[in-house]
Amino acid sequence: MSATAAPGTTPPTESDTPPTPTSTTSWTSTAGETAGTGGRAGATAPAGATPPSPAPAPAARPALDWRLRFGALSLIWGFSFLLIKVGTEGYAPFQVTLGRLLSGTAVLAVAMAVRRERLPRGARTWGHLAVAAFFLNALPFSLFAYAELTIPSTLAGICNATSPLWGMALSLVALSEDRPTRRRVAGLGLGFLGVLTVLGAWQGFSGLDFTGTAMALLASLSYPIGWIYVRRTLAGSGSSTLALTGSQLFLGTAQIALVTPLFTSAPDGFPLLPTLAVVALGALGTGLAVLLQYGLVAEVGPTTAQMVTYFIPVIATAAGVIVLGEQLSWNTPVGALVVLAGAALTQSRARSGRPSAGRSHNAGAATGVETGAGENAGTGAREKAATGTETGAMEKAATGAGTGARTKAATGAGDHP
Repeated sequence: MSATAAPGTTPPTESDTPPTPTSTTSWTSTAGETAGTGGRAGATAPAGATPPSPAPAPAARPALDWRLRFGALSLIWGFSFLLIKVGTEGYAPFQVTLGRLLSGTAVLAVAMAVRRERLPRGARTWGHLAVAAFFLNALPFSLFAYAELTIPSTLAGICNATSPLWGMALSLVALSEDRPTRRRVAGLGLGFLGVLTVLGAWQGFSGLDFTGTAMALLASLSYPIGWIYVRRTLAGSGSSTLALTGSQLFLGTAQIALVTPLFTSAPDGFPLLPTLAVVALGALGTGLAVLLQYGLVAEVGPTTAQMVTYFIPVIATAAGVIVLGEQLSWNTPVGALVVLAGAALTQSRARSGRPSAGRSHNAGAATGVETGAGENAGTGAREKAATGTETGAMEKAATGAGTGARTKAATGAGDHP
């Protein structure tokens, strides 16, 4: 698994995955090269021949350079864990997740309306999206919210960075085309050694809340499960990535809306800071981030876009320490670096004369969102996740190993939270 994806988003499907880094997804326009003009300039067309249509006008370049959008995506996903922590100070975890999904769905609904996207068709597709919504949105978002009741946001962000490791391990079993190599196996071992370093295994994990830490790690594991599922079931569905991601978030919102009243009571009020944190978490970290992620994949390709994965835990740690005043022992940053080094190895591939997966037609296939670190983005995704609908990614979407850049084209580990 690999790539950066919104976390929690659906990775681009095969039908709308850009064949090259300069091509676009199904919902991003690009100008093609000048079509044949039927002969040299000035030549006379044969009688009865249909005059060639004029070449399309060059597509306008994005208003913001891709590097600025890359930096914005890193900051949005990196600060997601801080926003979760602030949100839980005023609301129950399920309420934080519900508010987040409502805000994110609203942003994507507006984007779909502006671009006149059609909703996916077929009960089978909606059934697969419901499963993807559970593993890429409802479950990991809720687990991270519950985890941050008892663990610092810095630890949650680092746990999220283990998504590429889980993804590679799962893909070796679930995806026949992914073959283990000594380098990738070494990366897997190094990554989990980093996890033990973060947790202070030699001290008997003293000072850590086991339940909260386990929830954060399970949330990170949920993303690659969702990315792989999307890759196997939604590739070639015929719907655009935006339509799949928006529909997936809608279904995730419905799932949490059904569960929340069973485990929580109505809030006594709407405290300003936690409310703003939840709205920003959804509108930016789950909505806008998805649009940024797939725009980057379309413009610079999944290989470059997925690099956002490595900035998320760094930003999450800095935000937790500087803004929230969380304590940081030496083993936390050291272990985080080891985790990221292991994740990089699991996503590396031997050089060959053939185009890399990130450049192939299937690059980024499967959701978002391979979601995470997004918590991952996806998204998955795909990463063609999540979409995920790497977040990360998916895609989160979102890093190449395991589900590969093909599964979560952009969600950084965990993509987008």
